[in-house]
Amino acid sequence: MSAPAPDATQQQRLNPQRLHPLLVAVLAPLAGALVTLSLAPFTLWPAGIASLVLLSYLLCACTPGDALWRGWLYGLGFFGSGASWVWVSIHDYGFASVPLATLLTALFCAGLALFHSLFGWVYVRWVRPLPGGMLLGFALLWVLFEWLRSWLLTGFPWLYLGYAHLDTWIAGWAPVFGVFGLSLMTALSATCLFLSWRSRQCVAITTYAGLLLLMWLGGAVLKPIEWVAPATEEPLSVAMYQPNIPQAQKWDRAYFDDIVAQYQSVVPSLYGYDIILWPEAAIPTLFQNARGILDPIASRARQVDSTLITGIPMRPTPETIYNSIIALGQGEGVYHKQRLVPFGEYVPLESVLRGLIDFFDLPMSSFSAGSATQPPLRAGSFRIAPYICYEIVYPGLVAAHAREADLLVTISNDSWFGASIGPLQHLQMARMRALENGRYLIRGTNNGVSAIIDHRGQVLTSSEQFVETTLTGEAEVMLGRTPVGSFGTLPIVFASAIALVLMFIMQATFWRPRDPHAD
Repeated sequence: MSAPAPDATQQQRLNPQRLHPLLVAVLAPLAGALVTLSLAPFTLWPAGIASLVLLSYLLCACTPGDALWRGWLYGLGFFGSGASWVWVSIHDYGFASVPLATLLTALFCAGLALFHSLFGWVYVRWVRPLPGGMLLGFALLWVLFEWLRSWLLTGFPWLYLGYAHLDTWIAGWAPVFGVFGLSLMTALSATCLFLSWRSRQCVAITTYAGLLLLMWLGGAVLKPIEWVAPATEEPLSVAMYQPNIPQAQKWDRAYFDDIVAQYQSVVPSLYGYDIILWPEAAIPTLFQNARGILDPIASRARQVDSTLITGIPMRPTPETIYNSIIALGQGEGVYHKQRLVPFGEYVPLESVLRGLIDFFDLPMSSFSAGSATQPPLRAGSFRIAPYICYEIVYPGLVAAHAREADLLVTISNDSWFGASIGPLQHLQMARMRALENGRYLIRGTNNGVSAIIDHRGQVLTSSEQFVETTLTGEAEVMLGRTPVGSFGTLPIVFASAIALVLMFIMQATFWRPRDPHAD
């Protein structure tokens, strides 16, 4: 359904020539920054909808060339606020000076903003003139660009609109359509509100209100549904140790013995729990060098029916080193991280960049990527889908491995991001993975937030940040699958692409009006 052409007064109000360039330069980045307010730790979810209402306004009556610029400015505010934590890792732990860290962070955000620049151009040039382009086309295209950002150039699947709605009514759709489905409904809610304001016609407003009610009340109806059920009468007992080791000491050999002693002093109190979880790279040396430390712990864990799951680097061959997670004691299996963090775990264009500045020579930045077909870990008779740090933010990757798992485990070292908003965003995304797949998720970190998350995405227990602590609780093993657990997150992406294609076919076959907003 396309909105009717505006009257003369509206045409003047929405004409891009009426927006002063300075107003655009202020309004567009502010609109992008509103998305950050909708996400953790702020969780002001209406801000994400307001953000796209403003973007719809900025793109409703401009040329494709203007849309490139406005989209880029929007993206600059979007990533400049939402991914600001990158500065911490570059400056504090990459040893870059304040000006250099600021420059590198600005380049990072400016580069990512090109996604929104291209979105704006494609929308105005091709999608806006379609029948239903300003209502449904905008939302469909937004989802396709979120998906594109999840894999292009290794991907940066951060700051998706749908994460803001973990605790709203439309969260009921998450097990069905995943985070992309929630992003679609967020964007569609925004276009309904924008077009209601723009049209001011009773029939149109009623139609938009009906669509809003369908999405939101439909989510409320779906929310109580239990897609999965407990597989055992007794839940698994879980103990996580959060050591809170400063990042500056983590790979300093002078602190190695102290770090090992810290773990050894705590682990006796954890024996007897079904699962004992240590964070990413808990013992800061290769597994091959840590057998003397881990073998006695594994032996004792086996005697008391405990499974120790810990992160540790592994070098199976002289040429290959992995960021890995291993199950010991009553468990078994090894998993090598697949999705590596650029510069933190590998250096793109290594032959050119390595050695230029300290940031390109971070400790343990020469990892190889693991295979995509690795079996789950085992904790007794239960299957564990493991994810290391950044991997938990990839919806498709998590769904693919969760399909054959009874429980999800993710380990991380969010010390790289300090006291920024990054770790809390990271936790929020882990919650979405649990909800999408209908599985309990255990999250162990170096300095927080460690947590046990249930199959509905709710945090059952969690640690404070920046404290050494032991977190204990229970995790249910679940039977059954959600639709996302069965089919992954791609169906909503394919459906969005097909819907756009059908809109193009409709335009070519039945609908040939001139776009009333184009100059």
